[in-house]
Amino acid sequence: MPVDMHKNVSVQVDSDFALLLPSGVYEIKKMEPRSKIRTIIVFCLFLAIAGIIGFGYFCQDQVCALSKRAVILQSSDMLAYNELQPVALHQPSSSLNSNSNNNNNNYNVGGSTAIASKSSAPQNIIANAGLSYEDVLNDDFQFDMDGHDVMVFLHIQKTGGTSFGRHLVRDLDLKASAKICHKVVYLLTPISLQRPCECQRQRKRCYCFRPHRNENWLFSRYSTGWKCGLHADWTELTSCVDVELDKNEGETAKRRYFYISLLREPISRYMSEYRHVRRGATWKGSRHWCLGRQATAGELPPCYKGKDWLDVDLDQFAGCESNLAANRQTRMLADLALVGCYNKSSMPAHERDRVMLASAKRNLAAMAYFGLTEYQKMSQYIFEETFNLRFAIPFEQHNATISAAAVTNLRPDQRRRIEQLNSLDIELYAFAKNLLFQRFEHLKAKDAKFEQRFANLGNIYFKQGVTEFNWDSNIEDALSTDH
Repeated sequence: MPVDMHKNVSVQVDSDFALLLPSGVYEIKKMEPRSKIRTIIVFCLFLAIAGIIGFGYFCQDQVCALSKRAVILQSSDMLAYNELQPVALHQPSSSLNSNSNNNNNNYNVGGSTAIASKSSAPQNIIANAGLSYEDVLNDDFQFDMDGHDVMVFLHIQKTGGTSFGRHLVRDLDLKASAKICHKVVYLLTPISLQRPCECQRQRKRCYCFRPHRNENWLFSRYSTGWKCGLHADWTELTSCVDVELDKNEGETAKRRYFYISLLREPISRYMSEYRHVRRGATWKGSRHWCLGRQATAGELPPCYKGKDWLDVDLDQFAGCESNLAANRQTRMLADLALVGCYNKSSMPAHERDRVMLASAKRNLAAMAYFGLTEYQKMSQYIFEETFNLRFAIPFEQHNATISAAAVTNLRPDQRRRIEQLNSLDIELYAFAKNLLFQRFEHLKAKDAKFEQRFANLGNIYFKQGVTEFNWDSNIEDALSTDH
């Protein structure tokens, strides 16, 4: 058979490649030693393994993980928590009933009927919404104060947030180390692994820095100030906190955010806000920021002329349609971008209420922690078990407040009007109360030393000077224009 001399032919001669080129001239190329090839392969594997280890170290604990909160949420996701079937509060289980009796609270909040809907809702991109309660419980979790963990306190007016905010900066026992063993915490001998907040008397501000660098682990009124606006809500905080911390610390960092908040029985809270405003308090410094702009005067017309609403009567207070006291807790916990921010003409009123309530429920249930003003001891226990941190003093329960007494003196028509104005908050509170009891029972069942723990909350050791640092008397209805 004829041979095609134009094809390359290779033969091996003494570990060399002999190539017969079309011109008929042989070209000899030296082979690469196998040992050199193996070295290159080993080096590449080493780089790959080092990269994986390094990525896991610097982006640990879901900091760099893709989350549902970082992508566009469909309406079905937003309404998912409405599909929950909470226990009817007027027919509590024996365990819930016993806890309720222990707290001496039998509030009639109108039941807890979840609104379930499959209709469409606006889409929205949610950024920096933080780790959820499930994220905290599903792992062997500990709040990493020396890493990049940040606690963000969403402070809703007249819910007891001032007292709780002070507990965070003054009363957390940050000198005790904790060992986690199957989610059970055993306190060891106190050692200076943590760094307590340093409070300044004149500025009413505390520096809550990480143990080994001057970076904030707490974002709140008393630690960072109102960086995102006076009483910033969920919409404002989730779009602002990361930017403000980067600006304050002079660098960009990947942080884990843990949102926390307090809620209060809606009618008592509303009356407390009314009394606060009646004495001359305002929140004019609030930005009401949403989707890159502030609410306009047309969207939020003022309820009064002049510098304040001093001596306003209750009927006038309830009669102002733009008064943000109505359903304040729902609004501040909802993602307002879903309802066109403060533009109420963007959708029908009933649809706006439905979406806003569903969003508030979802965000509340996804928060790393929330407490209820009416259940101080239970709220303290849940906080401590969730974050594996301890308060050095017990939370105090004040059931007989001035505002609670004022509720009993309402005329029947006034009571009905206030309940109508706060119908969303009433349903949100019922949802929150049921969820709080569920979390409490879950943590209680996992705590082998629950009876001892619960009976001695705040009694780690006697904290010297706990009452010496006093920012005036902490009376619920104290006159103030900024909180």
